[in-house]
Amino acid sequence: MTVWRRGVVLTVFASLMASTVPSVAQQTGQPTGRSQRSQAPGGHHGTPSGWKFRWANGDPVKGREVFAKFECYACHEVKGETFQAPKDRKNVGPELSAMGPLHEAAYFAESIISPSAVIEKGKGYGGPDGSSKMPSFNDSMTVQEAIDLVAYLRGLKPVTGAPAGHRGH
Repeated sequence: MTVWRRGVVLTVFASLMASTVPSVAQQTGQPTGRSQRSQAPGGHHGTPSGWKFRWANGDPVKGREVFAKFECYACHEVKGETFQAPKDRKNVGPELSAMGPLHEAAYFAESIISPSAVIEKGKGYGGPDGSSKMPSFNDSMTVQEAIDLVAYLRGLKPVTGAPAGHRGH
C-alpha cells in the first residue's frame, strides 16, 4: 500500500471515529441492533439505527513492535518495558504504563490518528500553536499497525509500586 493510500485510509478511519455520537434510538431506549437499517429518502439504505464505530481487536505483541518501529519511546516512557535507547529522549508525552485500564480503545486510536484532538492543558504536551507536540503518523502507519498499537496500549498495566499517571504531574 502506498504512503498516500495509507494516509487516505487513516483519514477516513479518523472520520469514522468521529461518528460515535449516540443516535436518537439509543437516547430513547429503542432497540439498536446492527441489522436494523434506517431508510433514507427514496428507499436507499442509511446508517443502521444505533450504529457505533467498534475498534477491531489487535495483537498486542505486534503493537509493541509498532511502538518500537515508530520510536514512540522517544517521547513516551513505559515503566516496566525496555526499548532501545532513544537517540533523543524528548519526554514530551505521558508515561503510558498505567494508561491501559484508564482509556477505551477509541481514545487511544484518536490519540494516534488525530493527536491534537485532546491535549491535557498544563502538561507540556501542546506546542506554541496549541496543537499536539506528537507528530502525525497518518502517512506512514497502516491501519493494522494502528489497531495493533492500540491493543498494546490497552494491555499496559501499572507497574507495582510505581506511581500511575503522567510522569508525576
